[in-house]
Amino acid sequence: MFKGHPKGLYVAFFANMGERFGYYTMLAIFVLYLQAKFGWDATQAGKVYGGFLFGIYFLPLLGGYLADNVFGYGKTIILGIIVMFLGYVLLALPGTGEIFIYGALAVISLGTGLFKGNLQALVGNLYDEAKYSKLRDSAFNIFYMGINIGAFFAPNAAKSMRTWVMNMKGLEYNNAIPGLAHKYLEGALVDTSKLETFAKAQMGDAFTNLADFSHKYIDGLSAAYNSGFAVAAASMILSFAIFIGFRKYYKHADITHKEQKLKNKDTVVELTPEQTKKRLIALGLVFIVVMFFWMAFHQNGFTLTIFAKDYTVSAVGKGTAILFNLNTFLPILIAILGVVLLTGKGNSGKVKLWGTVLTLAGAGYAYYSISQLKPDGNPISPEIFQQFNPIFIVFLTPIIIGFFGYLRKYGKEPSSPRKIGIGMIITAIGFLIMVLASRGLMSPSDLSAEGGVSDTLRSPYWLIGTYFTLTIAELFLSPIGISFVSKVAPPQYKGLAQGGWLGATAIGNLMAGLIGPFWDKWELWQFFLLLVGLTLLSAIFIFSIIKQLESATE
Repeated sequence: MFKGHPKGLYVAFFANMGERFGYYTMLAIFVLYLQAKFGWDATQAGKVYGGFLFGIYFLPLLGGYLADNVFGYGKTIILGIIVMFLGYVLLALPGTGEIFIYGALAVISLGTGLFKGNLQALVGNLYDEAKYSKLRDSAFNIFYMGINIGAFFAPNAAKSMRTWVMNMKGLEYNNAIPGLAHKYLEGALVDTSKLETFAKAQMGDAFTNLADFSHKYIDGLSAAYNSGFAVAAASMILSFAIFIGFRKYYKHADITHKEQKLKNKDTVVELTPEQTKKRLIALGLVFIVVMFFWMAFHQNGFTLTIFAKDYTVSAVGKGTAILFNLNTFLPILIAILGVVLLTGKGNSGKVKLWGTVLTLAGAGYAYYSISQLKPDGNPISPEIFQQFNPIFIVFLTPIIIGFFGYLRKYGKEPSSPRKIGIGMIITAIGFLIMVLASRGLMSPSDLSAEGGVSDTLRSPYWLIGTYFTLTIAELFLSPIGISFVSKVAPPQYKGLAQGGWLGATAIGNLMAGLIGPFWDKWELWQFFLLLVGLTLLSAIFIFSIIKQLESATE
């Protein structure tokens, strides 16, 4: 999978991994933070969530323009990292109000806009050489793994910081308390018995009254989430060091079309106006489809996180707890990696020795950690569900690449647009799982009126199954779509085209938040059925124009 790629890919891989670790640390707790600090419902939180994600993915259009026409890719990427760092620092400051938070989100969005699309364009440039061109799709799959390795550790980092800060304040996390506490302070909580029980369990003899406890818990939990945002700021330093320190491996690709024309005027290939128009139309049609994918997919940080908090059990047995505890899950993953290295065909003796060490060490530590778990009642946190998508990405990427490679060998590999269409169908299947999981559950509007969490709770495997299915869909669509953009984009618009892909993602993200009112007003199964219908319609649309898309590179 890694054979034959330029070293510049791995610089981009690790720089992106650091930046995405920070972003997903922040995103894992963002909606939970808004609800804990301000007591917002899904509609209010969704507007901010969708607006922020819109900015994150729309501003790469500006970043692409600046890179193509002013600074070049490398300088724009570096500027983006610095701006993101400042934004996360602002968000990490405790005790701030709504306006200050909006300002911090705007700064983070601008930094991401300067960074994200241009790093993708830089990776695409590495594969413009003929000897690397056939590896382009594979390269973006590998690049995508960097995103998801960072994203895997992010929820656990956020959880660990939250737990540490709350413990220092003499508190423990309970997902039912913030909603009840806000209801009480607003004078809207009719039955205070649940909150009083929680308060006495938390405070013991120090408990005085519900008002003081409610303020203390809301402020403590909000400050704990602020500490998670500080972790995101620290990760920007790592990303900056990698990108600056290993520049020599990608500097030959850090060149725009305008710079190429000045240096090699006679050898630069120019498209005709008709070819340019054809390619731009093809990109625009793909962008329409991906809007609906990201609208559905990015329910992970919104309604799926709320489902995890309000409708999913918060304590599990030992077997399930293994998946939610980094001390048990990570050594198992290390042991699996060791087995792969040990049994892989063509691996050298040194590689197999490392495989043996990782297998024994991972299995040994996993056995010890699992023995420390309780038979029942092991707590799980809603933000940890977001670790499953990235770890599924890491383990499924080699399988998907191998599958496509096998099909390529026999001349049967689907085109990039066909892979995107298949991905939309798989997305619909993922949300069909949630339709089934939601049957018989209280609607969010009824639950909100009562405060707290649902009396009927679902197994975490419903969400895990959904994340697994959506991960397969993502691998058929997202890295393939980025690769398609890098291949089809007219040379003079490479940065802008990657910004366009992210701009389409931005509109999808905005839609992800704007459908929040349906969550608050409809039955759960109706909300998820809406996502099934929209993604199926998108699949039908892309297959109806497949010939036009496949001819775009001619």
